[in-house]
Amino acid sequence: MNVHFISIGGSAMHNLAIALHKKGYKVTGSDDEVFEPSKSRLAKHGLLPESIGWNPENIHSELDAVILGMHARADNPELIKAKELGLKIYSYPEYIYEQSKDKTRVVIGGSHGKTTITAMILHVLHQCNVDCDYLVGAQLAGFDTMVRITKDAPVIIIEGDEYLSSPIDRRPKFHLYKANLAILSGIAWDHINVFPTFENYVEQFKIFLDTIEPKGFLAYCELDAELKKLVQSYPNTHFETVGYGLPKFKVENGVTTLLTADGDVAIEVFGEHNLMNMNGARLICNKLGVSDVEFYKAIASFKGASKRLELVAKNDQTAVYKDFAHSPSKLKATTAAMKAQFPERKLIAAMELHTFSSLNKNFLKEYDGSMATADEALVYFNHHTIEHKKLEPISEEQVKEAFNSDNIQVFTDSKKLETYLLAQKWKNANLLLMSSGNFDGIDFKELAEKVLN
Repeated sequence: MNVHFISIGGSAMHNLAIALHKKGYKVTGSDDEVFEPSKSRLAKHGLLPESIGWNPENIHSELDAVILGMHARADNPELIKAKELGLKIYSYPEYIYEQSKDKTRVVIGGSHGKTTITAMILHVLHQCNVDCDYLVGAQLAGFDTMVRITKDAPVIIIEGDEYLSSPIDRRPKFHLYKANLAILSGIAWDHINVFPTFENYVEQFKIFLDTIEPKGFLAYCELDAELKKLVQSYPNTHFETVGYGLPKFKVENGVTTLLTADGDVAIEVFGEHNLMNMNGARLICNKLGVSDVEFYKAIASFKGASKRLELVAKNDQTAVYKDFAHSPSKLKATTAAMKAQFPERKLIAAMELHTFSSLNKNFLKEYDGSMATADEALVYFNHHTIEHKKLEPISEEQVKEAFNSDNIQVFTDSKKLETYLLAQKWKNANLLLMSSGNFDGIDFKELAEKVLN
């Protein structure tokens, strides 16, 4: 097979390119920018484009497939050439389905927790020597790439993102995988630039239910009221549904322990949202032949996915964690988890408004009370980022009013934020940094070392 990637430097795209290269395919690609770690990883496998930019000469009749990434535009000259030649053009979710249509497809969807649940399932299957392919949204310990596609693995574990598939395919990615086994972790409005109303957003999850294969299986978090309402009102019964909630557990001295029928199991991760994620992962692993005893033995060593409540550094009095959280539901869950795990310590939580939705004037009200469990809550945003995204300006006062908590302080200068953090007393206190970015240049590891010292 001869495959060309338009926008090969993307996170999922470069991983899929490497996976197909390992499968023996002839892989080429192009992009107008390639950053680390994509650049080094593509170069390692001989897949880094020789020159930066788009070149229609990359497209020729011998190509079996062209895979189009979201970073490319609809008027991309290579895409236009591929259309002129009548080549098969796929978004990467379409191509993942094409590569896995003869496998058992496990799809993990939901507004939050997708990466963590996917990582939990992969960790357990790996520990239990269950062969599987996968697509996951973060780098995982023990896994070389974020995508694996082989000829022989009977199962593929897919993180099912609800964002758009490609510039010319406006369908959410998770609609294209046609799950045999599925999880939905919850529904909390996100991607306002694509789904302008909550009702429109919820409709995407209803469509996802339509795509589950006959005689399939759905595990869903029944503690999420909106999701429970959707599943229980769904008219079609062509698949089995099982709801899940919180397992029994206890927290002592900063350690969370599961109270199972086969004994207590101390685990590395914490927070009620992670425990619910774990319960969903367990139901899927059961369907793949892993018993509860095997699951709990394996999950005990799971340390979490990258940037998901990830420990940056700690000493005996202070811990610094980072998290990808940026949407209201994620902020609420992550902040509450930190406070519950270390109730005797002061919690200073800092988050960055960085995404299109989070910086949208009309969406801000969704953050009401989302950081209320922190002792101090610091919200950062950059006026230049708003201008760059061509959004309406927002003020510090609007942000503070939207979060609607007495503990909120708002910063628009990352240097001032860092200076403020370093001026605090960190004895018996924790720091939680939440962003899909880096607060405009803050080095989390360097900051953590200064905080601990």
